[in-house]
Amino acid sequence: MNCLSLHLSMRSLSYTIAALHYSKAPLLSIFMSIVSLPSSPPAGMNAAVRAVVRMGLYVGAKVYFIHEGYQGMVDGGDNIREATWESVSSMLQVGGTVIGSARCKDFRSHEGRLKAAHNLVERGITNLCVIGGDGSLTGANLFREEWSGLLSELVQQGLIEADAVQKYSALHIVGMVGSIDNDFCGTDMTIGTDSALHRIIEVVDAIMTTAQSHQRTFVLEVMGRHCGYLALVSALACGADWVLIPEMPPEDGWEEKMCQKLSATRSRGTRLNIIIVAEGAIDRHGKPITSSIVKDLVVKNLGFDTRVTILGHVQRGGTPSAFDRILASRMGVEAILALLETTANTPACVVSLCGNQSVRVPLMECVQTTQEVQKAMDQKRFEEAVKLRVDPLLRVFLPQSNFNVAVLNVGAPAAGMNAAVRSAVRVGISEGHKMFAVSDGFEGFYKGQIKEIKWGDVGGWTGQGGSLLGTKRTLPAKHVDKIAEQMRKYNINALLVIGGFEAFLSLLELSAARGKYDEFCVPMVMVPATVSNNVPGSDLSIGADTALNAITTTCDRIKQSASGTKRRVFIIETMGGYCGYLATVGGLAAGADAAYIYEEPFDIRDLQANVEHLTEKMKTSIQRGLVLRNENSNVNYTTDFIYQLYTEEGRGVFDCRKNVLGHMQQGGAPSPFDRNFGTKISAKAMQWLSQKLVESYRKGRVFANTEDTCCLLGMHARALVFQPVVQLKDHTDFVHRIPKEQWWLKLRPLMKILAKYKTSYDVSDSGQVEHVIHSRPKDSDASVAM
Repeated sequence: MNCLSLHLSMRSLSYTIAALHYSKAPLLSIFMSIVSLPSSPPAGMNAAVRAVVRMGLYVGAKVYFIHEGYQGMVDGGDNIREATWESVSSMLQVGGTVIGSARCKDFRSHEGRLKAAHNLVERGITNLCVIGGDGSLTGANLFREEWSGLLSELVQQGLIEADAVQKYSALHIVGMVGSIDNDFCGTDMTIGTDSALHRIIEVVDAIMTTAQSHQRTFVLEVMGRHCGYLALVSALACGADWVLIPEMPPEDGWEEKMCQKLSATRSRGTRLNIIIVAEGAIDRHGKPITSSIVKDLVVKNLGFDTRVTILGHVQRGGTPSAFDRILASRMGVEAILALLETTANTPACVVSLCGNQSVRVPLMECVQTTQEVQKAMDQKRFEEAVKLRVDPLLRVFLPQSNFNVAVLNVGAPAAGMNAAVRSAVRVGISEGHKMFAVSDGFEGFYKGQIKEIKWGDVGGWTGQGGSLLGTKRTLPAKHVDKIAEQMRKYNINALLVIGGFEAFLSLLELSAARGKYDEFCVPMVMVPATVSNNVPGSDLSIGADTALNAITTTCDRIKQSASGTKRRVFIIETMGGYCGYLATVGGLAAGADAAYIYEEPFDIRDLQANVEHLTEKMKTSIQRGLVLRNENSNVNYTTDFIYQLYTEEGRGVFDCRKNVLGHMQQGGAPSPFDRNFGTKISAKAMQWLSQKLVESYRKGRVFANTEDTCCLLGMHARALVFQPVVQLKDHTDFVHRIPKEQWWLKLRPLMKILAKYKTSYDVSDSGQVEHVIHSRPKDSDASVAM
């Protein structure tokens, strides 16, 4: 198929593709099947269902639910029902799946698949969107391969007409992976994983308080029979002392090493120990390592008061996180685009996430790679299993060096800052550096509030919100002479600055001061951390995910407060300065009807159109409406003005309430994503600093004055990329403190489509089919694309 123009109307595109393959608009079928755990689908699946249904209806398709997974497809009847716009309302915040899932032995047999084919052909369905694990997806691909033969059998049995074979000649399949284990190769994250991490971290944070009070050791068993992702990431997110996962069994003698580690931690004054065990953890000989074995070991060797907590299916339940809602919504829309573009010769694909970008990968390549991991583990080739699992960008090794590195927070506090500082300090110490902590940003820097920070000083920081170092908005320009003096006094050889737009401005000022002060001719790197997510050069910032979860949770509660009452619309004001990220992405996660932002100018006619749209929806279906407004979206159309306008124009149809969320978006414990992101990005920043320090060390001193030694480390599309801050000046709107181009603006049409607006959708950035082995940068490129 030819490439289409960059900003084609999605509706015209859909009908163009439909005309190529079908005599009328395509009939799409959505069903859910999780074969391995049929009773416990992960949180976030309903968001995917909602997105597929509404995007399918938007492009003119007829969409069907298949209830109870493959069993419903085999049984047919009322299990296959047409979906409407209203049938997926008010389900974003609901865990599990509203259309059910069931284990199905019948579908594994040829006779069962023959019945399923008959039920689909009866309704003219030749497109399936499958949400499940590798077993479900493998079954779907087998069904697709047998399709033509199944239709021929149905003709021979007289169950369908002969012309149906030609009319429904091909079955098209697109998959989305729903699994809390994140065990599917070919995607960075599966639907449900982030929500499961939320459940785990909520429990760990609660346990840590009682463990600290009683000086206890807690052994937590989390899910992950064949994959240790949940255990490993939750260990990173809570600062656990020890973690055991199936892909990386400990070396012989691990029992003694673990006990030595726990004992050393206690000797430094720590009052608790946390050990996280994946349910499938084994030793090098394949012997299971259970939570009870670990507990008995600690009690016997150390005598510590030890408790075991097995989280079980609590990890699968609960409300989906903001990340899972957004991920599932993006994947659902991408799945429809993939179905529209597929041909009879197109292999079945899976919609995946690579970095911050949607991609499509061949289904069976993913399944085969996933099976290769398990085969390697079964054959005790654990190093190979880890290589198949691990992002090659994490395998970066640098020589140890010995320099003085200062770390500080600049700007407003953001949840996850402390995790980033902890990671920087411990990685820096591991690489031989002496780490210095600067209190209160550059204000503390010029006042000399600098002290060496040791390994144990950052214990327990990961789960704490705000900034334990202290942070101020003060810029360095007015105090460069005093800051330079402190750099000399403490012999600072490198700077790691963690913060928002002020941190970016600070590095620009320090870079400009290099011509006058040699003290600033050292490697400097910034890690973005701000709830506003307005730093140029990075798609994501530490703290933004926590703020989104605060917004999403609050919106869920606000909408629930109107349950059972008359029709009501809520006007919600979010933070962000002039950046509309929180309003837009929060609106997508919460199912908002509109989101007003500075980047997309609006006038009274737009406001009136939104009111009329909501009025029409209120008359026919929904009972509650949600409108978000960024705090600086418009100087005249304030939150009060919009509230009064909606109140007046909606009189007789709905009433209004308003809420200003304020600084609650900045507070609270960091989300698992922010803890993990802060830990990883800060570790990479320290590795980069170590590399630059070695490169710039000449004649007994560090001297670095080139552009590429003063960088911002940000997530850009698929990779973490170091970009010189001076090169980002042309990409920045300094007046409004936002980047000139922002990736998330492409999500706004998606939010409007899911709210039933008629709008165009940009397909230029839709995923293309890629092979699993090419979905990431090569190892040799790791130093460039870290």
